[in-house]
This record gives sequence, structure tokens and C-alpha cells, in this order.
Amino acid sequence: MPSAPGLAEVVAALGESLRRAGIPVGPDRAGRFARAVTALGPATTRELRHCALATLVSDPEQITLFDAVFREVFGGEAPAHAVARGQRGDPPRSPAGAGRTAPRGGAAGRAQDARGRSREVETPTIASPTDRLATRDFAELSEDELVLLARAMRAIVLNTPLRPSRRRRAARHGERVDLRRTLAAGRRTGGHPLRLRRFVPRTRRRDLVVLCDISGSMEPYARAMLQLLYCASRGARAEVFTFATRLTRLTSVLRRPGLPSDALARAGRTAPDWSGGTRIARCLGEFNERYGRRGMARGAVVVIVSDGWDTGDPALLARHMAALARVAFRVVWVNPRTASPRYRPLVGGMAAALPYCDTVVSAHDLAALDDFAAALSAPGRRRAGAKQGTAGSVASAGDRSS
Repeated sequence: MPSAPGLAEVVAALGESLRRAGIPVGPDRAGRFARAVTALGPATTRELRHCALATLVSDPEQITLFDAVFREVFGGEAPAHAVARGQRGDPPRSPAGAGRTAPRGGAAGRAQDARGRSREVETPTIASPTDRLATRDFAELSEDELVLLARAMRAIVLNTPLRPSRRRRAARHGERVDLRRTLAAGRRTGGHPLRLRRFVPRTRRRDLVVLCDISGSMEPYARAMLQLLYCASRGARAEVFTFATRLTRLTSVLRRPGLPSDALARAGRTAPDWSGGTRIARCLGEFNERYGRRGMARGAVVVIVSDGWDTGDPALLARHMAALARVAFRVVWVNPRTASPRYRPLVGGMAAALPYCDTVVSAHDLAALDDFAAALSAPGRRRAGAKQGTAGSVASAGDRSS
């Protein structure tokens, strides 16, 4: 069968776009895709999609992302017709929207003008869906666009700092002598130990506790944060709560396997006050009384996701925040409104809670999640105070003991 320049162009474009979006498409899958197209000869974009789906996708969770990339690369049925012409050996013509089939990064090629003279042309560059959405505010994303970010969120690891545990492990150069193991080994040498056995304490990740505001003003950010916790909380053991007018524990809901969209749907059915009012002080007090003081928040990294709008008494919120700060290792407040350089913590709830926060970050888009992950893994404690910082965060001032 004659070579098909149109087929090679399509395979390279789709494979590169899928790799950029996070789907692992290697030369082996690309070769299978090319052989499938050659054998079946798809005449429509729908048939071409079936060929690509059967050969390039190995995980059902990748289908949604694959469809979004496929629509981005192929706007209509012209690419499939171009491939079919290439298989028949006809000269491949540039269909409408051919620029969408070009690989990312741009590439120089050759084309013929009306007089048959060869000239250099520059292939347009395509941005993958993840790249285009990386700096889009979560409040501007549709549910389908949020699903596209799930793959990128799975690449994020939310790690909390290490803490010494009560257990210990043997170590050649440990600071303390393990007397029991030393004497046990000495019995084999007539009671004369030849080498001291030593140990060091084992370490474990600090627990992660997240309280997420699902009131009307925070609903789009809550969806993104819950999806992030569902996709990325493998590094730390996470307890997740939502609150608006009442406190709801969602830990078991978010630990079930499945798609992120299914997890969000289950969370919406479990929390009856979704998109309701806001009673931060009341819900935080309930958390302290039922969970925090009983050990869940003790020594943990506690994350509160809220814009600080509260219908309750700011003094009551300050009292509950002080109680939480006394038992938690770190208190990280996530406020998407701090992304604006004009933001000032003047809202009553935010102003009351700020002195008891160690760090305030925005986490308003995918790019800003790096600051959020860094805040979780920071080893020390720093009281944020009330000084406004840059890049959507509040500057830290003053140290507390760790």
C-alpha cells in the first residue's frame, strides 16, 4: 500500500495532543492506531474516533479527557476524509481546520503555491485543554472543563510534614541503644555483646483535615477542592468535612473508587446544605466539640476552605479558631478571593480567623495549587497575622514553636 502523508500527520497530531493532556500515548499505541486506520479506512470523524479510542486509550477514566482532546484536534469530518484520501494514494489536500491537526509546539513544512513552486509554511501551535485551563479561575469552569483537570490533579501529591511516632525501627547509627535486642544478641555469645543494637523512632505523615465551605459564594471552588482531594490525597490520610449551615463528614464518600464526577455527585447528595447560607463559627464549634478535641485535629494539618463570609458573631469564630489552633499543628486557610491584588481581609469572619492561621493561600486555579501543596508540606508553624501579601496570599509574620 502506498505511503499516506495524511495518515502520518493525523497520528502525530493526535498522539502529541493526548500526551500533552496526560494520556500516555507511546510509539506502540500510535502504530496500532495507524494500522487500524489503514485497515478500516474511516470515512467520518465518528469512525476515526472509534479507531483512536480502541487503540490509544487503556483506562475508562481517560475517555472523557480523550473526547475533549479529540474534539480539539478534529473540528469536523474533514480530517477523516483526508486520511481516507491518503490511504487511496491520492495527493493529500489541506482540509478546512487542518491547523488543528498539527502537533503542539509548531513545525515547519513545505507546500506548493498556485504556480507549483515549493515554499516554507509554519504549522500553527495548539494548546492542550489542560494548558488552556491551567490559569482559568475555578469559578469560570463548567463541569465538563473541571473534569478535564482531573488528570492534572492526579499528578499532584498532597503531603503533610513528617512526625515521629511511638514505634521504632532498628538503625546501625541510631542515637539510642536498644537494650533488649542487645542482650538477646549477647546470649548467643555467652553473655558478652559484640555490638550494641540501636534504634531510631519511626516517622509518619501528619493527618490532614479539610473543612470545605459549600455555601453559595464558594460552590464552584468547593467542587474543585473536593475533586482535588479525591484525586490527590494519596500522600496523607485525609478527613474531609463540608459546611454551610451544618457540618457534614464526607470522608467515606470520597474514598470510594470511581470517577471524580461520581464522587462530586455523591458529595452533593450527602451534604443537604449545598449552596446554602454560611455559619462558619457554628460549624467550626461543632467540629471542635465532636472531632477536634477528641484527637482528630491534634497534631494535624487543618485546612479551611472559605471566603470568610459568616452570618454569625465574629468573636465566636475567633474563639473557636483559637481552640483549633491550640491542638492543630498547622492551620491553612484557603480563600480564593485573595487572588485579587486589591483584596483586604476586612470581612468580619476572615478578619477574626486570620490571627490564628499559619498560612493563607488562594488555590483559585490549577496553577495556584502548587502554593497550596507547598503550604501543606511546610515543616514549621508561622502565624499569618494581618499583613497583606502578594500573589493572592497573606504574608507570614512571627514564628510559633513547632
